[in-house]
This record gives sequence, C-alpha cells and structure tokens, in this order.
Amino acid sequence: MLSSFDIPDKVLVAIGGNATHPEDIEGTSQEQKAIAASTADALLPLAMLDNELIVTHGNGPVVGKILMRQALTRDTIAPMPLDICVAHSQGGIAYLLMQAMENALREADSGRHVACLLTQVEVDPDDPAFDDPSKPIGAFYDAEEAQRINAELGWRMKEDSGRGWRHVVPSPMPRHVCDISLIQVLSRRGTVVISGGGGGIPVIRGPKGVRHGVQAVIDKDLTSAHMANVLGIEVLMILTAVPKVAINFGTPEQKDLEQVTMRELRELQAEGHFPPGSMGPKIDAALRFLEGGGQRVIIAQLEEAMLALRGETGTHVVAGDA
Repeated sequence: MLSSFDIPDKVLVAIGGNATHPEDIEGTSQEQKAIAASTADALLPLAMLDNELIVTHGNGPVVGKILMRQALTRDTIAPMPLDICVAHSQGGIAYLLMQAMENALREADSGRHVACLLTQVEVDPDDPAFDDPSKPIGAFYDAEEAQRINAELGWRMKEDSGRGWRHVVPSPMPRHVCDISLIQVLSRRGTVVISGGGGGIPVIRGPKGVRHGVQAVIDKDLTSAHMANVLGIEVLMILTAVPKVAINFGTPEQKDLEQVTMRELRELQAEGHFPPGSMGPKIDAALRFLEGGGQRVIIAQLEEAMLALRGETGTHVVAGDA
C-alpha cells in the first residue's frame, strides 16, 4: 500500500530511451516528433507546477541507428567517434523534446521556458568498464546476424536478457557533470532544463582541465542519480515503459512493488530479481541516489508521471532501512 507524499519543490525526471524512440517504429522524423509531443503531454502537469524541474533522457535506440548509418556509408563518408555520435543523439532528441514541451506549455497558457544543454560528463580513464564493454545500444539481432556484424564491423555483440543480440560498448561510471552550475542557475530561475541526455557525452580530463572525448556510453540513470545528488534534489523520477518494478518477473509468482525501503531493495537485488539488461541499471541508480542523500525514488510509467509524483501509482523507494 502506497503512502501519501507531498509534491516536492525540486524534481529530476529521467526518461528512458525507448520513451523517445520505441523499438517498434521506423524512426522517421514525423514519428519522433509525435513521440516527443506525447512525452511533453505526459510531463506537462509536472512542468505546470511551481518547481525546479530537470529532465534527462536516454539515447540508446538513436545512437545505435547513428552508428548503423555510419557503418552502411563507411566507404564514402568518414565515420564519427562514439562520443560525437552521443553528442549528435543528445542534441537531436533534446531539440525535439524542448520544442514539444514549450509548445505544450504555450497551449496551456504558460510562459515557462525550456532549455537544453549539451552536457559533457567526466569519467575515469582507468575505469574497468573500458576493458569489459557491456552497455547495449542499438537494435536487436539474432545470433546469425550478430556473428556477421561482428565479423564485418568488429562490433562486440552480446546476448541481452533473452531478447536478442546487441552491440555493446564500454559504460564507465560518471564522475563529474561538467558545468553543472549552469543547470542549477537555469532551474532556479524556473526554466525546465533538459540535460545529461544519453548519460552525457563521455570525456576525460587531462592537465590544466583539458578534456577529450572517449569511446563509451554512460548509463543515463547513473548520471541522473549523480546529477540529482550534486544539485540537492530529494526526489528522482525514473520514467519507463512499465508501471511498476516487479519481482519474479514473467513467472506466475510475479509481484509488483509499490513502496520499499533501501534495505528491502538491496535484498531483492541480491536475490537476482533485476537483470542487468533491463531493470538492473535503474535499481543501481536508485540505490546510489538514496545513498548519496536523496529521499525518494519513483520508478513509474511515463504516461502516469503526475499520478506517480503524487504517490498514487509507481514503485516508490524510500531512504532508510526501516
């Protein structure tokens, strides 16, 4: 049974990549505009509140298509490194979402502004993830297709939670969101800030603060949790395609979680309920956020964002072990 929760003054909302580019679309510009409009409609009740609102988003399907587009044209057009591909996807997705949210606000007679910030995120060059690529991006393939792509393009392919094979790349931990003070200033002025898309553009910092991009993709939810902790945000919303987190998923014993403590969630995590290819990263991010000083994490369906914020649906993970 869910408790009743007060509406927080500051919220960071993390939207899954499949909410901006579902797997069942062709990926045309018109489709992506329509999806951005639907996302904006779902977030409009949050944006109409007198609050600080920061929005992050995934980019997995989009950056995967950018890489595939490069692979198909590699004999005629020089390919871009992965960090630039992340930047391309971050800017394109944020542009559509920014425009859709501002349009929705104007239709609601609100003058609130929306801004998107191209976001670099520093990682450790010695992060062990660089030696063990594990982050899936792009489309799903069957085993035969995966073997062919590996042979032709040199992409490392890995089976993803029984759903098929995908291209995997390094996924280092976020250490620092560059220029996070700009995000804070804008949000405090009432601007809805879209930032950290795709987990941020991965960079490493050298002497004198000089930065260079690296071949990696950072987990969006981990970056969102880190950003929320640094900004002192008490509530992190992770909006996805499912209404609640479930244990024993896909079995007759499946059970939806409504309200759990950090301790209970850790125990369920240790029992293996949250696979790394699906709900696992969101659970990791939730625990890291709460350990870093956050008070509540909401994991819910995008279309039920406002209901979840009020405590009427979704899974709510609360700080403490009581």
